[in-house]
Amino acid sequence: MKLGSFGFTPDDSSEDPNDPNNPFDFQEIFKQFSGLGLNLPGLMASLSGQASPAALSKELIRDISKKFLSAHGDVPVTLASQNQVREALEIADLWMNEATVFPNLPIPEGSALSRRDWIDSTLAGWQEIAKPLVSGMSEAMTQLFAENSGAAEEITIPGAPFNLSKSTITSIISTFMSSMISTQLGQTIGALSTSVTGANDVALPLLNPVRAQLVPQNVTIWGSGLDIDEREIRIYLALREVAAARLFAGAPWLGAHINSAIATYGKGIRVDITAMTEQAQSAIDSGELDITNPESMTLAMSGGLFTPEETPAQLAALEKLETLLALIEGWIDSVVAGAVQNRLPDFAKLSETQQRRRATKSPTQQLFASLVGLEVSPRRTREAREFWNQVAKLRDIRDRDAIWDEAVLLPSAEQLLDAEGFLKAMTVPDDLSGLNP
Repeated sequence: MKLGSFGFTPDDSSEDPNDPNNPFDFQEIFKQFSGLGLNLPGLMASLSGQASPAALSKELIRDISKKFLSAHGDVPVTLASQNQVREALEIADLWMNEATVFPNLPIPEGSALSRRDWIDSTLAGWQEIAKPLVSGMSEAMTQLFAENSGAAEEITIPGAPFNLSKSTITSIISTFMSSMISTQLGQTIGALSTSVTGANDVALPLLNPVRAQLVPQNVTIWGSGLDIDEREIRIYLALREVAAARLFAGAPWLGAHINSAIATYGKGIRVDITAMTEQAQSAIDSGELDITNPESMTLAMSGGLFTPEETPAQLAALEKLETLLALIEGWIDSVVAGAVQNRLPDFAKLSETQQRRRATKSPTQQLFASLVGLEVSPRRTREAREFWNQVAKLRDIRDRDAIWDEAVLLPSAEQLLDAEGFLKAMTVPDDLSGLNP
């Protein structure tokens, strides 16, 4: 099947949306949307009462993530595992008091989560994180439609009992993009549910209210083959969970700041039809992409086939996001080491295992690589960890944690390499007499 039948034929020049040679042939696009499993009559009917066509479908995300999970298994939480997790969190909370000035949080009654529980409790947070991407992609497709649809106010769709207005078509395009990203996000969340060890293991503020919880099934898998006492492993992972929870509660602006960076990226999305055409046609010819197979389409998108061209503003947003994620991970590493001191005999081995696994399959990296193609460099996380260690050494933990008071206080990627210079730049001199009026 040629890509021209999907509605993208950039070599043609007609501007009439009902002309079969139109470079943006909406009649053919709607035929192919139907081939992707979309019920267009039902979709059009649903749009009449839908406030935001670009809204992510929480139900679709949940269903897809749990469908993925069902293929990998979910062990129910037992009373014994609840008691073990609570004990580990209580110990971690006590030790953490010496390592950070961020106050402790109440330990929830259900401090142990099944994989399914983790999906349910974090779903709203995932939805918030992905919203800007849906908006950006929908706006890009809407702009593309406006530029290529000509002067006609309505488009004739074969088989439909009525013509469609531009606004309705725009809504359908937005809904389609939302469906694709919801599917992609659901698959990613389902995959993460089989490996995350706690509610905050992805190092993103997903819960409201913020709380520390562990996933016993994944904790067991994390520690398998290490020849370390299970209780020690639980305490170590509980320390990371408690540290992240205290940070997210102590710096409540973090969620909005992360979303702002993603929104900046999303707003800069521009779809290059020519590049998309060449990529997709090549994938179709090679058999990588079957345009009539929804699963194939989703895999193609998650694999970056339809990645829009990145602008300097988008690249700057990704740089900012990567540095922020590294700062969060690095801070957790640093404060956990300060809390442990000499209390865990196998801490060095546990820490090495954590860093090695983060370098190869970090939950955060899996998420952002899937959604925006962002690679969170292990090197930058190491630089961030050393930065926080140096700040605490040069000053104290109070000054270190005060850097999280506002987003503007956080260091840039370059400043991570010079903690002393960063602190000097942040310090207001006692004697201001030498400054120009």
